[in-house]
Formats: sequence, structure tokens, C-alpha cells
Amino acid sequence: MSQTLHVLNTLMSDPHAHILAAGPTPEPTSIENPIPDFKPTLPENVKSPTGTILGWVAGGGLALAVLGGLLGWAAVAIGENSERGGMAARGKKAIVMSLISGIGIACTSGLIFAAYKMAAA
Repeated sequence: MSQTLHVLNTLMSDPHAHILAAGPTPEPTSIENPIPDFKPTLPENVKSPTGTILGWVAGGGLALAVLGGLLGWAAVAIGENSERGGMAARGKKAIVMSLISGIGIACTSGLIFAAYKMAAA
């Protein structure tokens, strides 16, 4: 409680603190835009191979995630029908991990493609 009162007292008594008050309008700077115009671009001979490699890696990763999910469902079915609790538990874990990895691969590849498209534009 004493910290709250101390903060309130400091805010109310500090002459430099302005609560709900409009500040003075800033004066315009002498330099309009200090950052030079620069558009980063990828070299032409790198754009196509990089996109191809990223596409194959993302497609292969997603295919492996789907395969892992299918094998997980198979492990759950076999484990439940043959009363192997450990196998069913590992299958359920494989299903969850394949979903997480598929989402991760899709998001990461989408971000990388977006970064390359922004740099290429």
C-alpha cells in the first residue's frame, strides 16, 4: 500500500509529469528524412534456386509430418486392439507432435517465403 501511495505522490508532485495533458507540439526537424532510400533485392541468380529449395524442404517436411501422423494413428489402433498401452500412448504422442511440427513447418516456410518476396519486390 505504501508503494502505491509513494507512486501517486510522486506523480502528483513532480513538476515534469503531465497526466492527461497535451504536450507542446514538437518543432520540425531540419532534416526531412535522414534515412537514405534503399531497396534490398536478391540477386537474380539466387531467386529461383532459393525458392525451389525452400519449396522442396517445406513440402518434404509437411509430407513427413503427415506420414508421422498416419503412423501415430496406426500405432494407436494397434496398441488399443492388442492391449499394449505403451504403444497406444506413443502413437497419441506422435499424432500431437506431427500436428505441431506440421504447423511449425507451414508457418516457418510461409515467413521465409514472405521475407524473400518482400526483398525481391
